[in-house]
Amino acid sequence: MNLSSALKEKLRRLPHTSGVYLMKDALGTVIYIGKASDLKRRVSHYFRKSSKDKAYNPKIASLSECIADFDYINTRSEADALVLESKLIKQWKPRYNTLEKDNKNFLLLRVEMFSELPRFTFCRNRKEDNSLYFGPYLGTSSIRAALRELKKKFGILLSDARPKKSEDGSWILYDDARGEISDFPNTTTRNEYMIRVNAALNYLRGADARALEEANLKMAEASAEMEYERAAKWRDLISAIEETRRSDSGMRVNFDISKTSEEVAMLAIESLKKTFNLEKSPFSIECFDISHISGSFCVASMVRFENGEPARQKYRRFKIKSFIGNDDFRAMREVVYRRYSRLSREGQNMPDIVLIDGGKGQVYSALRAFSDAGINPPFVAGLAKREETIVLEDFSEKKLPRRHEGLRLLQRVRDEAHRFANSFSESLRSRKIRESILDDFPGLGRKRKDALLAHFGSIAKVKEAGVAELKEVEGIGDETASALRNFLDANFPPGDDKK
Repeated sequence: MNLSSALKEKLRRLPHTSGVYLMKDALGTVIYIGKASDLKRRVSHYFRKSSKDKAYNPKIASLSECIADFDYINTRSEADALVLESKLIKQWKPRYNTLEKDNKNFLLLRVEMFSELPRFTFCRNRKEDNSLYFGPYLGTSSIRAALRELKKKFGILLSDARPKKSEDGSWILYDDARGEISDFPNTTTRNEYMIRVNAALNYLRGADARALEEANLKMAEASAEMEYERAAKWRDLISAIEETRRSDSGMRVNFDISKTSEEVAMLAIESLKKTFNLEKSPFSIECFDISHISGSFCVASMVRFENGEPARQKYRRFKIKSFIGNDDFRAMREVVYRRYSRLSREGQNMPDIVLIDGGKGQVYSALRAFSDAGINPPFVAGLAKREETIVLEDFSEKKLPRRHEGLRLLQRVRDEAHRFANSFSESLRSRKIRESILDDFPGLGRKRKDALLAHFGSIAKVKEAGVAELKEVEGIGDETASALRNFLDANFPPGDDKK
């Protein structure tokens, strides 16, 4: 995205305050409205040249391409920003806020490489599941039509397929293949089918030099014969190939198409053992990440992978207990101590690898935690995001090739810890913002605010309470109850959302 000097200056002057931002297209139309606890950080995010969110979120990828200008409104608090955002969305009805609720205009092509017989399907968001992804596709009809043609041309499985395995190890692909894959046997082996998958991927990527040439020739022939429906199918295939080629540029995955997800995981595990000279294969990995809530205090998450896959039932969340603030190092030391001192007391096995999201400071804090607990640590390493540098226990640094299978596994674990931590902090942040609405009511101190929340159980129930019900709370008299009801009516009129 090439930014004008005026837009760069506007971004530079953004304040580090809470507020609401309005994204505009080249015609000045408001296309998206959002809220932020830090306007500068949040708005600047949309104008970065490369962003992981753009790769994993079709809406952000498309929205970023459409933004030509923006406006913003400062608010006193995140609570005010939340209320103002809701009111402005209802007033302007920006199209990307609508797409956020009904995101039918964006599709990703997903090739399920984790399956013994990969299918070609569609989805809305990427997952770390050893699938191949292409897109997002804005012209969804073209990629849908293209897949139907690829099914005929290469005999591949689409989302409607439910292949069945025979006793001899061969596979029956479709219950009723009809003429759609008539050029290919409906009964085949996995190895034979993977050849089809590889050929279809090369064709769709445009790696097959004849792909576009052949498609253009077929379209021209159909058009000359006035078979416009057939010509349209070839046109859609050409469009899909060109869009896939663009989306695949710079995002190609070093993926051995002949391997299952289990084989890939074992390869990654063994590569880590060799790379770090470990005594045994690291089948269990636990990773810690620290997240902030509104910059005021920390929470932490721990995820666990076993045999290269998430063991979600063993994930853990931590509220920091030893201090109030946002000291990442102290928070890391606390949660690592709590986790492994407990495992030690209960006689449970330590993980093979403890991975820390961060650099030398975070690794040092984790090692101090093991020392505090009197426990010999397992293999501890940090993974710093900026350069994907691995920090070892002696604080030396190691950089692995980007396509190193072991590094990719560590990245996957680290990213999952980050996602899990953010989901935790987001839920707590939302609750904190909702409860802070009462802070804006003049004369309501902490004691009476706590009494209201304790009596009704949630801010949503407070909003619904009548004057008589409010008066039942200790410390809330006639005058205060009436004034509070008027305040809530003014800020949350009937029919308004109750976020």
